[in-house]
Amino acid sequence: MGHVAGAFGVRGWIRVLVDDPEDLKLQTQWWIRGVSRTVEQAKAHGAALVAKLEGIDDRAQAEALQGAVVELPRERLPALEAGRYYWDDLVGLEVVNESGMVLGKVQSLFSNGAHDVMVLEGAAGESRRLLPWVPTVVRAVDLEGGRIEVVWGADW
Repeated sequence: MGHVAGAFGVRGWIRVLVDDPEDLKLQTQWWIRGVSRTVEQAKAHGAALVAKLEGIDDRAQAEALQGAVVELPRERLPALEAGRYYWDDLVGLEVVNESGMVLGKVQSLFSNGAHDVMVLEGAAGESRRLLPWVPTVVRAVDLEGGRIEVVWGADW
């Protein structure tokens, strides 16, 4: 859902970067580093979310969470509109270009600030590939079929 960008103030509040602060703000339980945390308060703060978690009472404790991923159980994730995907759903999908050549499987995704990027693991002996997740590259996603179709050359 997001990640902890750092401490906010001196009383244990954290700043969370997330695509949609309103969705995460409504959740009362977050998972951070495998630990369930009760959300005492959460509110939008600009493009981010600031939150006070139970048991995190000072700045040092909040700073210790910096960089941690904020997760929710799958059943509590909000439904997505058509054409939007959770990264976890894309991991493991086969990526094929318009010529039918398999470029690899999605190993992970990350954001570089400008857009999201797919990390593909290739066949044995092939190096990994980085493909931007942008409309001019990603043409179709078939979750049931386990495939992503892209416009990308084999030698790019």
